[in-house]
Amino acid sequence: MSNLSIKIAKTPQDFPTIKAIRQVVFQDEQNVDPALEFDGKDAISEHLIAYLNEEAVGTARIRYLEDKTAKIERLAVLSTARGQGIGTKIMEKALQIIANKNITQVVIHAQEYVKDLYKKLNFIEDGEIFEEASIRHVTMRKNIS
Repeated sequence: MSNLSIKIAKTPQDFPTIKAIRQVVFQDEQNVDPALEFDGKDAISEHLIAYLNEEAVGTARIRYLEDKTAKIERLAVLSTARGQGIGTKIMEKALQIIANKNITQVVIHAQEYVKDLYKKLNFIEDGEIFEEASIRHVTMRKNIS
């Protein structure tokens, strides 16, 4: 997949692109309420955009919770680009960025049906299944050394 690039977004210039991807994936496909999806935390987060053949196809955000913990959220890949490992590549890039900031733990709320993607990246389930935006999730954690 040599035509894939993942960059740190420049907000606010890149935010319309991020918003469009998240609207398609979360609102249109998964029926997430826009008020839940756009929760007011985007301005305090770092965002990634994945480009395949120069077309924006995926995104995620990193939110720093405290000195040593980050949360990766809103991982989304357009349906036209799924099945190519782009979600994994976005996560790997996010983990690399986080590791360079001396963060020691990463937490995610994984949608239950994709938790295996995170297990492959050495995330461990932490707790029971819960509902968020009417979708089954599980908290997962990863320690970074």
